[in-house]
This record gives sequence, structure tokens and C-alpha cells, in this order.
Amino acid sequence: MSRSDNTERLVHVPLGERSYDILIGPGLIGRAGGEISTRIKGRKAAIITDEHVGTLYLDPLMDSLQTDGIEAVSLSLPPGEKTKSFDCLTKVCDVLLEARIERNDTVIALGGGVIGDLTGFAAGIVRRGVRFVQIPTSLLSQVDSSVGGKTGINTRHGKNLVGIFNQPDLVLADTDVLNTLSEREFRAGYAEVAKYGLIDKPDFFEWLERNWKDVFSGGEARIEAIATSCQAKADVVAADEREHGRRALLNLGHTFGHALEAATEYDSRRLVHGEGVSIGMVLAHQFSARLNLASPDDAGRVEAHLKAVGLPTRIDEISGELPSTEFLMDAIAQDKKVKSGKLTFILTRGIGQSFVADDVPASEVFSFLEEKREK
Repeated sequence: MSRSDNTERLVHVPLGERSYDILIGPGLIGRAGGEISTRIKGRKAAIITDEHVGTLYLDPLMDSLQTDGIEAVSLSLPPGEKTKSFDCLTKVCDVLLEARIERNDTVIALGGGVIGDLTGFAAGIVRRGVRFVQIPTSLLSQVDSSVGGKTGINTRHGKNLVGIFNQPDLVLADTDVLNTLSEREFRAGYAEVAKYGLIDKPDFFEWLERNWKDVFSGGEARIEAIATSCQAKADVVAADEREHGRRALLNLGHTFGHALEAATEYDSRRLVHGEGVSIGMVLAHQFSARLNLASPDDAGRVEAHLKAVGLPTRIDEISGELPSTEFLMDAIAQDKKVKSGKLTFILTRGIGQSFVADDVPASEVFSFLEEKREK
């Protein structure tokens, strides 16, 4: 990680010919044209955004591109998880082809994780791959989904089950845009920040316990937390780009969380991704304690911190009725394949001591979820 001044950070993701930079700091949307034009030769771009984000940031981005001689078209889609669909993928691909975006031109994802995942997928399959830039506008997407090249859409069978690995050419994480997020959206993104400490950085988790209020307030602590998170993910991706081993640790809390999202039919009024991850991380630590892998005190510490920042930590905090435990188990089986009646989970031996467990009995998971639903 390098610093270009007192506020901006640069994180490099070293992947040979697919290497790229993550720039983190204020004012980057206004500089996007210059940053893109120095890295990508094409003079055309297509911006994919959602209707909420586009209202705030599409015009400044278009102005910046025009200033640096890049001609751009745009498409605004409805906000929300349901936009990660085959129908919207078709719309994006049609816009790129109608605009005659070629391989050296740029497709820009301006938005949160939904827009980034959808746009990255389209950019990877149109003309068998065109240049792709992420401009993430939520905390969650800045520290997680915009980095690492995972793209895709949801289906009725589950979340992110259709997609490809497609690394961006550049990530511009403009921290100014976070000031327009709702408290709920920011908290949801913070769950992914905390995740990096819980995976293998106990000192970072301890730092967050002390400094989370400053992270929420903005300024240097916020930039530091984002940069540390991006560096953590960059390190993992560089070591295991296509999730054959260590990269699976980034799924801490996600197996439970994705099942809960499916149970709410991806209704953001009931549960957003980061909230599912928050509950999922607590469940992962509690389940590890149940299996005598970790101390219950560690699970309590995780729950206390996430609760302190205002995140949900229990299944019964999700509004409305949830389907059966059998439904949750089916969703878990789709998320992480069953092998001989056993599941793969990210479990832990303590704070910052996560590991891949590929032999978890499905019966243990079922009884654990039944117990947690009754509380």
C-alpha cells in the first residue's frame, strides 16, 4: 500500500498481465477521465449505474470523461439485488453492443455491488471481454465486491451462481461518495470491513473495536480502514485468484448470510447483504464454539462489536416470517456443495483464526440452525 498524499492511498493487485490499481481517497470521480485515459487507449465508454446513484454522480463522471476526450453513453437500472438478473444482463449487453464498445474501450460500473457484479459479468462476455473499470459507491463495494474479479448474477436457485472471474483494469474508490450513504448502508458495508480482521488480522479487529466511531465519522480513520481492507483482499486474491484454496476464507459468514438473503427473497427492506454477513459471521463463530473449535467468549466478542455498531446479529432480528430450516439447508447446499452429506464452511479457532472446514456434517448445521431459530 502506498500513499500519494496525506489522504489518498494506492493498493496494487499483482496478477501479472491482469494487475491493476485501487485508488482510495476523496474526489476521484472528478478525476476519473484522467485516471482512465492514462491506462486505457479506447476513446469510448459505457457507464452502467442505478437510478439512485446516477442521479448523484452520473453527470460529474460524464463531465470528467468528456474533459479527457472519452465519449460516453449510459444506462441506469433499478436499484436493488433483483437487478442481478438475466433480464438486466441482457439489457447491459445490448447497450454495449449498440454503442459499439470494442475491446479497447471501457465499460464503467458506477454503483454498489449489484451494479459492479452485473456490469463486470457483461464486460467479460461481450466480444469475449472488453476493458472494465469499477467505481464503487458503497462502503461494501469499495472494500469487497469491486476487488478480486468475481462477477455474476442471481437465479432462483441462489445468489451469484452464474458468473465469471473478470478482473477490472482499475478501481476508483471515491470516499466522498460515502457521505451520501444512509446509516444502514454504511453499517452494512462495515460488516465486510470487520470480516478482514476476523479472517486473519486480529490486530485490525482490535483496532476497529477501538476506532469504529472514527471510521463512521469519516476522515483519516475511514480511509485507513478501507485501504487496510482492500490490501487484505488484494493479498488473498494475488495468492489464490480463482478460489482454489485460501481465497475461500473471504466467504466467512457468507454461507449462512447468503441462505438468509435467499430466505427473504433478496428483499432489501428485510435484509441487505452486509446485514446477512453480520448475522452469518456471528453464526460462524457460534457454530465453531459449538463444535469445540473456539471459545464461546470469542463468539460473544464478535457479536458485541457488531451489535455496538448497529448491525443485526441474530436470525430473529430479520423482519417477517422465514421459510423452514430445510429451505435454509437447501440454500446452503447450493452455496457450498455437499460432498457425501458434508458441507464446506469457513469456521474459526478464534478471532483472526479462520480456516476452511470441508467436512462439516449437514446434520450438525441443521440442528444448530433449528436451535438458533428458536431463540
